[in-house]
Amino acid sequence: MEAHPDQSEEFAVGCLLSIKTTFGEEFQSQVISFDVPSNLLILQEGVKSGIGSKRNIRMLKANYIKEFSLLGQAEDPLDVKKCFLDLTTLQSREDSSVRQAEAEAERIGVGVTTEAQVLFDALSKTLPVQWDKTIIVVMNDVRVSSPYLPESVMGGTPAANERVRKVLELERKRLQTRPSGQ
Repeated sequence: MEAHPDQSEEFAVGCLLSIKTTFGEEFQSQVISFDVPSNLLILQEGVKSGIGSKRNIRMLKANYIKEFSLLGQAEDPLDVKKCFLDLTTLQSREDSSVRQAEAEAERIGVGVTTEAQVLFDALSKTLPVQWDKTIIVVMNDVRVSSPYLPESVMGGTPAANERVRKVLELERKRLQTRPSGQ
């Protein structure tokens, strides 16, 4: 049977198909979804059911199907009652990703120059730092304000103050020797 874009009923969810592509590939799969506007099929290979069974998901534009035959109709492969998803693990991964994204967002200064951000990033490699508006706060005690020169370092113990000054000096020297555009 030739594949035509107007045959969306042939690609109904759950259909088991034997497919030959225009690339000469042959395989059997089950339709998970068919998006008519994009002419895109989402197919599942390895249709064994049960926990731990391996499945391959394939996306295929229907116009790359040379021919196909309907092998039968199976149940909806995404039926919530039969589809095993470890929601606890998924929720944990989502929470972890959100926390990581929030932490990364806090490390980006708002209303600061690119140079200030580079200096912040350099300090963060070896010291705990955070932004307080446009002021870099190092070790919760040492504050570096614009123009972020060694002379702009205030607060903290003399040793911590000196350490921050040294990192700023070295990073500024490195910035001056770096070719522009990098």
